[in-house]
Amino acid sequence: MGIFISLLVLSGLIFFHELGHYLAARLMGVYVEVFSIGFGKRLFTFRKFNTEWSISAIPLGGYVRMKGQDDSDPTTRSNDPDSYTTKTPIEKIFILLAGPAFNFLIAFVLYLAIALGNPPILSPVIGGVLKDSPAEMAGLDTNDTIVSINEIKVATWQEMAKYIVKAKGDLHFTILRNGNLESKILRPKLSQTKNMFGETVEKRMIGIAAAGVTHPLKLDVSSTFSYAWEKTVFASSMIFTGLEKLVVGDVPAKELGGVISIVKITSDASEQGWMSVLFFAALISVNLGVLNLLPIPALDGGHIMFNLYELITRRVVNEAVVMKLTIAGWVILFGLMGLGLFNDINRLVG
Repeated sequence: MGIFISLLVLSGLIFFHELGHYLAARLMGVYVEVFSIGFGKRLFTFRKFNTEWSISAIPLGGYVRMKGQDDSDPTTRSNDPDSYTTKTPIEKIFILLAGPAFNFLIAFVLYLAIALGNPPILSPVIGGVLKDSPAEMAGLDTNDTIVSINEIKVATWQEMAKYIVKAKGDLHFTILRNGNLESKILRPKLSQTKNMFGETVEKRMIGIAAAGVTHPLKLDVSSTFSYAWEKTVFASSMIFTGLEKLVVGDVPAKELGGVISIVKITSDASEQGWMSVLFFAALISVNLGVLNLLPIPALDGGHIMFNLYELITRRVVNEAVVMKLTIAGWVILFGLMGLGLFNDINRLVG
């Protein structure tokens, strides 16, 4: 069941990505010949809105084939008015950007649905205190609930952590212990820890760990939209930063995951409930949007790069150059897919 949900989520996100291209192409007057979810042998096909709609055997991607455009042969051209190749660079860029834009939009909608469902969020309850830490010296203990810091109320563990990192000097903690409010004064110290990318960083900490207690996050209408926007922006920046660190070597290549990781994590999330699936689906959607914007010729970002060149220089990129760069792009993509698959198998075996 988990694998079925994984494939359903992945196929759904790919569908919306391609739907963005499809709607933008139709809006620009381009004839869309085929809209396919998956690659390889076609399992199911029907014709609607003057387009052939297909579901293919390998559900690990999809494509929209427009008149005069073929990724397998980038030199393909058509001079008909409803052809992709007769459109201006701006119109082409609009069509190309629509796919990733739909991924970001779907992620926003998913985060919005999560916010409306009152997602569980970590409460500021202490689960452990590090020996000789500022928290221990101040008398903080397991099961203490942090109510406020410097008379500013904190409702979540994240709020508390952000305040500790940014604040300077001594902090006045109000805690709830055995039904009674108590005051504690402590000063955070600069300590080494690991960030989400596994790097060692220094930040102000007091030496406590969360108890794992959660409570529903209840938001009003405006806060719901803010929550969805902030989560979408955070996921996007996290993926961009992760890619940057992967390229410069700050994050080892062995951390790269492939389709097996996606299926496994989505499957595991499905066992935790619908909200976990939505969280991971939103993250995958943002991932698809970001990856497709990379300036690799086989991706939307690569085609956007060619059109920007034409827009700036008023010259079409040489067909031989386009062909060579596209082949190089496919080599890079298949190389990354192969590396991700290799890492996935290593994790499963190890």
